[in-house]
Amino acid sequence: MTELHEARAELACPLQTRRVLMVAPKHYSILYEINPWMSRKIAVSSVAATRQWEALYQTVQQNLGAEVELAEPHAGLPDMVFTANAGLVFGDVAVLSNFRHPERQGEREPFRQWFASHGFRVEALPLELNFEGEGDALFAGDTLFAGYFWRSDARAHAALGELLDIRVLSLQLIDPYYYHLDTCFCVLDAETAAYVPSAFDPYALRVIEARIPNRIVIQPEEARRFAANALVLGRRVALNTGCPQFEAALREHGFEPYATPLDEFLKAGGSAKCLTLHLDRP
Repeated sequence: MTELHEARAELACPLQTRRVLMVAPKHYSILYEINPWMSRKIAVSSVAATRQWEALYQTVQQNLGAEVELAEPHAGLPDMVFTANAGLVFGDVAVLSNFRHPERQGEREPFRQWFASHGFRVEALPLELNFEGEGDALFAGDTLFAGYFWRSDARAHAALGELLDIRVLSLQLIDPYYYHLDTCFCVLDAETAAYVPSAFDPYALRVIEARIPNRIVIQPEEARRFAANALVLGRRVALNTGCPQFEAALREHGFEPYATPLDEFLKAGGSAKCLTLHLDRP
């Protein structure tokens, strides 16, 4: 693609964000099992995880053109590296996550402090409502698609819509391997998304088909490579390696994929999107 074509593409679909939040994998390991991907019998290579995270960090900055802000990793909180679950940012508001599993609830306070110290107005849903941030909440235009069942509660969606004064559409997830919405649903622009159909119940599929006119079906073998768990910035997409069919589909729809290996993070059920949180929304 020529520079002129790139410029036209960016004008046609402006960057959704210029800043993302990441946490280095200093303490990343599998200390517990809270999704089907995780097994304490499978060792995580700290060296490989650090190398892969740093490659994604560079990809986000150099290829996707975003500024990366960093929050401090904390010992005993190995999943802090998956910053998509820190909360949901909308304008200057950061809605904190209410984690379902006790193993992750300790992340809430460090992320609250980070948001508060970086100029965000921190809000929270009632603690009895489980809500796991951007992992289960993705904007398509002015509509928020929100996943529920495994980690977030459907009741949280109404509270979220009222708090932010936005339209929220609930999607039930039915496959425990795709326990967060961002593991099986990737918004590319206001009218385009990629998804894993088998991850959703029939009503959720009808909602997606009614609201998203341009749909890319991710094939099962690439769904297991977390193809849907991709970071989208304008027309540029960072994703895990090993997803050639999805990469081809992205190009056919006018997007530019940047693949980088993230296999160490697949061991815990995460990839490019899980490792990043949008900090700006126009």
